[in-house]
Formats: sequence, C-alpha cells, structure tokens
Amino acid sequence: MTLEMRPSQALKLWHDVTLALVRDGDQDLTARQMAILTTVYLEPPPHTVRGLAQKLGVTKPAITRALDTLGGLKLLSRRRDEADRRNVVVTRTVEGALYLERIGDLVVEKVRSLPR
Repeated sequence: MTLEMRPSQALKLWHDVTLALVRDGDQDLTARQMAILTTVYLEPPPHTVRGLAQKLGVTKPAITRALDTLGGLKLLSRRRDEADRRNVVVTRTVEGALYLERIGDLVVEKVRSLPR
C-alpha cells in the first residue's frame, strides 16, 4: 500500500504523534534516543554501540548516554559481546517492543484522522 502525503500533511502527522507522546505522561525521548530505539527494533541484529554510532553519525559516548536513558526505562538492554569483549551488544526488551507497538498504533490512529 502506498500512502501519498503532502509535506504539510506529513508535518501535521509528525506534530500530532509527538504531541500525543508528550501528553501521555511517559518520559519524552529525544530524537537521538528514538532513532536508536527504532534502529534496534526495525533493523536486523546484532547492534553494537560502535555500529549505532557509525549509523547515526555520532560518537560512541553519545550512544552510551542515550543507552543509559533507554536502559533505565527498560526499552533496551546492553551486554558485553562474549566473542569480542571490546564490543557492547544492544538488545531488545519486551518493554521496548510494547512501547514501540503503542507508538505504531498511535501513528496509524493519527494517519486515519488526517484530513483527506
């Protein structure tokens, strides 16, 4: 299915989704945190701090800070790679999957409410 949108509709959708997320009372995620979270859930594993930093074009410490927050919210977890102890592997959690499923449902709801 192809969905055609004008730029103004796309911005309205983005606005409506982010506004709903701000209003829901949960902690707001930054754009970087959301990019990391969606990358880990939408792209095939494995995911490492080094790989995420390269993909997002930011430093490893920036990824680490974002993962500290996401880990504290139980949306992602980290562990040392047993095969190469220098790497930190980022993994999905049930809480993170449920969080993103809720956001996906919210996006669908907001798309349906866009004026045609």
